[in-house]
Amino acid sequence: MRRPRYPGKNPRAFHLKYKELQPERYAADVQKVLQAGKTPAGMHRPIMVNELLAVLTPQPGELAVDCTLGFGGHARAVLERLRPGGRLIGLDVDPLELPRSEARLRKAGLGADVFDTRRTNFAGLAQVLGEVAPAGADLIYADLGVSSMQLDNPERGFTFKDDAPLDMRMNPTRGEPASALLARLSVAALTGILVANADEPLADAIAQRVAGQQHDTTRALAHAVRVAVMAARPRGGIEAADLAVRRVFQALRIAVNDELSALDALLRTLPACLAPGGRVAILTFHSGEDRRVKKAFQAGRRESVYVDAGDDVARASAEEVRANPRASSAKLRWAVRTPRATIGSSDHQPT
Repeated sequence: MRRPRYPGKNPRAFHLKYKELQPERYAADVQKVLQAGKTPAGMHRPIMVNELLAVLTPQPGELAVDCTLGFGGHARAVLERLRPGGRLIGLDVDPLELPRSEARLRKAGLGADVFDTRRTNFAGLAQVLGEVAPAGADLIYADLGVSSMQLDNPERGFTFKDDAPLDMRMNPTRGEPASALLARLSVAALTGILVANADEPLADAIAQRVAGQQHDTTRALAHAVRVAVMAARPRGGIEAADLAVRRVFQALRIAVNDELSALDALLRTLPACLAPGGRVAILTFHSGEDRRVKKAFQAGRRESVYVDAGDDVARASAEEVRANPRASSAKLRWAVRTPRATIGSSDHQPT
């Protein structure tokens, strides 16, 4: 059967972008998409790679942990500097994307001797290291943004660009989808989520309209949010309404996946998971994440858990933002664990 003709230069529907979804066969077409400052369907462009490498300073023979493997872009860059003798462990909770990323990296020549994976989110870091490296890792890093493979695929329910089931789960086999969460939330509870997870200024007005209601699809929720925003602040227009929709989707995604609790768990166990002198770097994408990372690193420095921590947040360069607009909200913070083998009475190895 003859394959359908590629529908124009820039097909809109995710499932029609078969050239972008097969970069090994259509490398030239994928390169054109990249040169246009866009992310090809099914791919993810790693953010602030050079800045991450600069603060982590990977060295041959070291052990690194990528807490959010995603597409594997950061992992490949770090692994290049860990050879010879180094090793990287990649963590990811997504059961759909993790095997694809592992297969992609294996195909690039990364064998089990240098690269391993675990299906867990970063809250499980201590358990993983307790099994494979009780002395801790030399490098630990996390990119807290949603991978483009997840964000752009309408079947996952993260975007309102296409009409799809309102899901938003990183692991679709566990927990409840966003539609079920919305249906059971009270107005007060949803207002709190919108403020805490997205700093939404019209949180109460939006919650009044959508909390406790059944919104089964992404566009149904987007429409309800737009109506609420236009009624509460008509002068803002459709542009302001669309910005509110993005914030609502962000806030719900964070709540559905309990992302901030997982981040809190990671930040609590980080010192014990780092070898003496180990380095950690975390990329955040909104204020709720960044505040937590900043305060944890500051507290660790006061308590001599970290001997150093970047006082100033690093941002993506203007050139990178032009090439990849999704880098615009990224913030990079880092810290270095004290070189002493113990850190007071509370120091312990991961278990």
